[in-house]
Amino acid sequence: MSDLHLDLRVIRTRESIKQAMIELIEEKGFEGITIKDLTTKANINRGTFYAHYQDKYDLLTKCQEELMKEMKNKIIKNLPNVIADLDSNKENIVPFTMLVPFFEFINRNRGLMKALLGPNGDLSFQTKIKGFMGEALFKSNPTIFKQENLLVPVDYLVTYIASAHIGVLQEWLKNGEESPEEIARIIFTMTVNGPFFAAGVKK
Repeated sequence: MSDLHLDLRVIRTRESIKQAMIELIEEKGFEGITIKDLTTKANINRGTFYAHYQDKYDLLTKCQEELMKEMKNKIIKNLPNVIADLDSNKENIVPFTMLVPFFEFINRNRGLMKALLGPNGDLSFQTKIKGFMGEALFKSNPTIFKQENLLVPVDYLVTYIASAHIGVLQEWLKNGEESPEEIARIIFTMTVNGPFFAAGVKK
């Protein structure tokens, strides 16, 4: 059997297991899932599952790590340009368009993101996202937001930004029909101009 065929089989198997986990989280919550549930749903045997993952927690961790790695690639490398263009671009077209690939990525992984951020998902994933946003804003790009310029304590600022974004993402994943471009513009408007501007109270 060729290496390519083997690789494709591995990819298909892992995708089947991941999809089984997504459906089961929606059905019964992550903590209620058993290995038997996963293997039955994915139509594989236990040996096949354990050839890829140590247990269900290893499966969850690896899925989350893949998401976080890709989110870092989509956000951190573009953030300096987004911030730099805020003052120079009156229509905010450039920074807005730089956010679109991130939401396209979220949309491609909609099932997994919805399961993880939903009521039956993993609360620790939200903590990981908040940590990621703190790193993106203040550690990976330390010249963008300088501590001496902050008007509020950094921990509160990170929590406010992260919690607001997670809340909007949860609503979009649950009920939203907006395109990645539309949701990017919505979040961008609220983040850059503030909720009172978005509500039409502050001009």
